[in-house]
Amino acid sequence: MSELTQVLRHLVPVDDPHALVDASTGDDAAVYRLSDDRALVVTADFFTPIVDDPLDFGRIAAANALSDLYAMGARPLFGLNLVGFPRALLEAGLLERILQGGADRLVTNAAAEPGDLLVLTKPLGSGVVATAIKAGDAPEAVATEAIRVMATLNRHASEVMIAHGIRCATDVTGFGLLGHLHNLLRASGRSARVDAASVPLLEGALVLARRGYVPAGSTRNMEDLQADLRWTSDTTPTQRILLCDAQTSGGLLICCPPDRCETLVEDLIGGASGATVIGDVREGSAMSGRAPPAASTSSDGATLKG
Repeated sequence: MSELTQVLRHLVPVDDPHALVDASTGDDAAVYRLSDDRALVVTADFFTPIVDDPLDFGRIAAANALSDLYAMGARPLFGLNLVGFPRALLEAGLLERILQGGADRLVTNAAAEPGDLLVLTKPLGSGVVATAIKAGDAPEAVATEAIRVMATLNRHASEVMIAHGIRCATDVTGFGLLGHLHNLLRASGRSARVDAASVPLLEGALVLARRGYVPAGSTRNMEDLQADLRWTSDTTPTQRILLCDAQTSGGLLICCPPDRCETLVEDLIGGASGATVIGDVREGSAMSGRAPPAASTSSDGATLKG
């Protein structure tokens, strides 16, 4: 560490007000502000083998690199493989196994499979509650709980998800639950069914939505989905708007194979994350030209195709 300190002390300080964290602090990553509410966290990690199995080495190297981002409170978006490898060993297949191990830690929004269960880790309604807060009409307890949920990191949920080998997920933010699900389904070429009655809501969100505290973004979200969205007749207008409510710091929406779902939910809840099964992924998509299947239950909800 002393040798590294000697090297880094010669670096020229970054003179840019948007550079929130640079090498001067010795942090795990650099942070650059993109807007008032968003910043890019960047890190490079070089890791030499510490185990014999190349697949395990790839998995460990990826986890080690991701750890730097989690330490900064960031959500990983993508990874870039930088490899130094002996040319003479390329034909042995070792490098392919290393890269496969790293890819096994990768979660995308394009890998949903029919039969996957949809697991949501945070309740909806932050857009509605935030609108009421701005109007000075949100009860103190409701506002306090909404702030607690929005301030809760998705780090634990992400770690549990990766530990269970999940390959497909997305976060739920400004496009609302159904908007982000729609993007996931479009990327995966699937459709899905959501049971509105099962979707968790923030305390007071339903009442506030009924009183008209609905962000304009939530209304736009619902309008944008109409071509690919089919509601069941008993889904109320308030339920519909909350399923499209523009979220701030929402949870993760995880596509989980049924045989892993019970333990995934248990581990998420055991670590203080929320975890509710709200629907499932099905065959059919806009790309295939097949309409989504009709509702198979009488519960309130919506069918959405990608």
